[in-house]
Amino acid sequence: MRDEVDPSRIIDRAWRANKRVFSPVIDRHGNMAFRQLQPDTTLERNHFGLWEPTSGTSIAAKTLDIVITPLVAFDDELNRIGMGGGYFDRCFAFLRHRQFWFRPKLVGLAFDCQKVEKIVPNPWDIRLYRIFSEA
Repeated sequence: MRDEVDPSRIIDRAWRANKRVFSPVIDRHGNMAFRQLQPDTTLERNHFGLWEPTSGTSIAAKTLDIVITPLVAFDDELNRIGMGGGYFDRCFAFLRHRQFWFRPKLVGLAFDCQKVEKIVPNPWDIRLYRIFSEA
């Protein structure tokens, strides 16, 4: 999205380090999956106007290491407000029942102006592992 931090430099660096990169894809039933993204991957806009890989190897969310998670707002308690679709919260609901963070680690990438004083999380919200912003 235009108002989100551009992760392309992170993706390029991951490729240079021979890491595999996966991109979220929303299927017609509203489920989120992850497809491998490579420099020559063909992308197509989905019904939200977001770019998604049209093909590629899929991977289960539980096997990812780090997930750059979009957000509209965040607070010091690592709570986030997303775009309102609940895709990330549903996809990573299994993390709510863990006592320790294993994987994947959900990382927010944000602008400082997105920080708010307090977010009261809903029972289904998944807290982030870390948030990176300009500060």
